[in-house]
Amino acid sequence: MAGIVASPNPTPFGSLFPGSNGNPFASLLPSSFPPGTPQHIVDAFRYSDKDGNGFIDDQELKAVLSTCNHGFSLRTIHLLMYSFTATNTRLMGPKEFTQMFTSLQQWRDVFEKNDRDRNGKIEFHELQQTFQTLGFNVPKAVLKLLLLKFDRTGKTPALDYDKFIECCISVKGLANKFKENESAATGQATFSYESFLFSVMPFVLA
Repeated sequence: MAGIVASPNPTPFGSLFPGSNGNPFASLLPSSFPPGTPQHIVDAFRYSDKDGNGFIDDQELKAVLSTCNHGFSLRTIHLLMYSFTATNTRLMGPKEFTQMFTSLQQWRDVFEKNDRDRNGKIEFHELQQTFQTLGFNVPKAVLKLLLLKFDRTGKTPALDYDKFIECCISVKGLANKFKENESAATGQATFSYESFLFSVMPFVLA
């Protein structure tokens, strides 16, 4: 029985986790800004790249995103970096930064669209709708576990924007890893021990 079923319908997050096959602990190769990158994204990266080496680290990324209405915990920053570089080097180049920055605008739109009561948090029924928007049919029991995992306030579980991003990246990333090893859309996948560790460890170590 499949726990999380990925929809065949494309979503605005189809480019998340580019090049996710292989060793997540490999080195990150240098990159450049894609053609037509908006100037404000170029400026944000170059301002953060203090030593001009073509990469920004986790602390630099956290700082620049906080100035752009994206205040994230360091764990969420690490998940974002892994998601868009497919490595755990905790570095990011111009190409990956541009992809991430553009996608975060989409994530923000999805969050605000599904925060129907406008309280700045995503609750159970809103999270269920959000995953459907992203193309994932997540069982209710799993949704409840996710809310308890990412919101430990002891009150009615709900996710603020930071925890929402952390939750969605984790679910989508692991679901993508499952799909890479799934056999002909059967809802079943076979992993070698090493492949399983490489699939899970980046989310554990973030």
